[in-house]
Amino acid sequence: MPPGWTAPLPPKIADEGIGMNPSYPARAPFWTNERRNFVVGMLFISPWLIGFFVWTVYPLLSSFYYSFTFYDLLRPAHWIGLENYIEIFTADPEIAISVKNTLIYVGFGVPLNLIAAFLMATLLNSNIRGRSFFRAIFFVPSIIPAVVIAMVWGFLLNTQYGAINATLTALRLPVIPFLSSPALAKPSIMLINMWAQGTTMVIFLATLQDVPRSLYEAAIVDGANAFQKFFHITIPMCTPVILYNLVMGLIGSLQDFTLPYLLTGGGPNRATEFFSLHLYRNAFTFLRMGKASAMAWLLFVVIVGLTITLFRSSGRWVYYGSSTD
Repeated sequence: MPPGWTAPLPPKIADEGIGMNPSYPARAPFWTNERRNFVVGMLFISPWLIGFFVWTVYPLLSSFYYSFTFYDLLRPAHWIGLENYIEIFTADPEIAISVKNTLIYVGFGVPLNLIAAFLMATLLNSNIRGRSFFRAIFFVPSIIPAVVIAMVWGFLLNTQYGAINATLTALRLPVIPFLSSPALAKPSIMLINMWAQGTTMVIFLATLQDVPRSLYEAAIVDGANAFQKFFHITIPMCTPVILYNLVMGLIGSLQDFTLPYLLTGGGPNRATEFFSLHLYRNAFTFLRMGKASAMAWLLFVVIVGLTITLFRSSGRWVYYGSSTD
């Protein structure tokens, strides 16, 4: 071997520059701290991920598929394309009744719920004796299960043995058919919902307590009375939360099922046959799972559309303190 001669490196070592070029970046180890933390984090949330995909994602995708099929739980699903949607819009006479009842229920019920909750929050935000007691009393109905609420109010409003009508009879006053009259059934359910607005009331109460006192003091200096302060300071400062409660109330009312089902069952004379009840009957009474899935997706589209409309219109009436207008 000649003096000063060095044997050539193997091609792999020469290409990678291992041990030869200090400026060549070393290959990062596979098991880094970031990857270790990621794997550990995924292991911790894996129960939730499994539940999310099994109980949420899979049912959503399945219902979307079933909406294009005829499926009665007894036989395999049969693909029928858009026939379920066509039937809903053209061949189901009950759809028009349920949609009409739902629009009336939502159109009157949601604003009444917001007004009742806002007025209760305004009252409880004032300096009255026993304020903490009344806050607890007004909030309790919102944590009572809907089934219990239906049983209690069903007993109170019953025409034959209800406590309210028994009192009216004892006073020689006419009996009021709260739940057995087509004209009074929907208003009665709306009143029950107004009674159970504790959660909305608490959200409004927290917002009212965040309204700057300086605004009221400046209004007093300018000679504003109580009504002017309420309509020109209190309500505008609460509009972001009003928007939130409006959206949540709209979504909840469009899907309201428990109270109408337990109190009236859709009656009397289909006066409380809401869209959710009609969907339930198609799914579990007539075993029309495909049609029920199509109705559910149509309801989802309506809810998304109304929510987007509310958010787009909010710029005209919602005041945000950070705005520069």
